Amino acid sequence: MSTMTAPPSNKAEIVNVPFEFKDLVARHSPGGRYIEAETDADSPWVPFGDNAAIKHLAFDVRTGIFSNILWVKGPGAIGTHLHRGTIMMVCLEGSVRYLEYDWVASPGGLILEVPGESHTLVTDHPNGVRLFGWMQGPIEFYDENAQFVMTADVWWFMNHYETYCRENNIPINQKLYL
Repeated sequence: MSTMTAPPSNKAEIVNVPFEFKDLVARHSPGGRYIEAETDADSPWVPFGDNAAIKHLAFDVRTGIFSNILWVKGPGAIGTHLHRGTIMMVCLEGSVRYLEYDWVASPGGLILEVPGESHTLVTDHPNGVRLFGWMQGPIEFYDENAQFVMTADVWWFMNHYETYCRENNIPINQKLYL
């Protein structure tokens, strides 16, 4: 096994790394960016039902990836849904579980969801839960009789965000679009 050595951690300076496609990257890449999630400066909390809200963080229509923070404000559930893509979430506050599993996620915990699984998200925590999610592909929602209700994908989440912004006279933040 080889040992990795990294530059000293006490030296903070920009290094001009040689890369033959640097000009192409500068012309065509949206570049790195920072999205403020602690305040509403970059993205407002958009209602998602009566007891939940979503803070949209990124939309990438090329890959069908979207990112947000889901806030279930108190004990409650997000209906049964089926993922058609991969989901990665980190529990930021509170706790959450799925009726279909025997674990409870707490702050700092990583939740991995694979395509083809369906589940029902529940929080019993008095303060609910906040989950940071990085999601790819559509999510199909079903009612209590397993009847299809709707699909939420990158386009649905973009519309959710943009409609709320227009209705509340909030500028649409182009930094959210990759």
